[in-house]
Amino acid sequence: MRERIMITIGAAGALIASALGGWDTAIAALSFFIATDYVTGLIVAGVFKTSPKSEHGALDSRISFRGIVKKFMIFVMVAVAYQIDMLLGKEFMRYGVIIAFMANELLSIIENTGLMSIYIPNTLKQAVDILKKREGSKDE
Repeated sequence: MRERIMITIGAAGALIASALGGWDTAIAALSFFIATDYVTGLIVAGVFKTSPKSEHGALDSRISFRGIVKKFMIFVMVAVAYQIDMLLGKEFMRYGVIIAFMANELLSIIENTGLMSIYIPNTLKQAVDILKKREGSKDE
């Protein structure tokens, strides 16, 4: 029984890695950024109770589930980008998507760090503000 479970998990992992274009340094780094952002978000809400995403700043299972769904969708977008690369016979869309999402996750990690009242150098704060303003102007 244990062997069947391990084979099933291994096969599922291989299928997922294949859909993402293989398990390489880019996917490993993106996974690290995603996990770090999620964990720091849990710490902000669970320990510091300063999350801007919940009404009282504390943990909320619905918001946490939404976060997991969003993180899952990042991997879906990487898989879509990989399929576009396969169609075009190029290797730029997947890496572009990965880098863009890593930058977004890094911004969120920096914001979470600030919500923990940990000192953030002014240059990082300014960079986050600039990127937020650019993002906000695109939405309008």
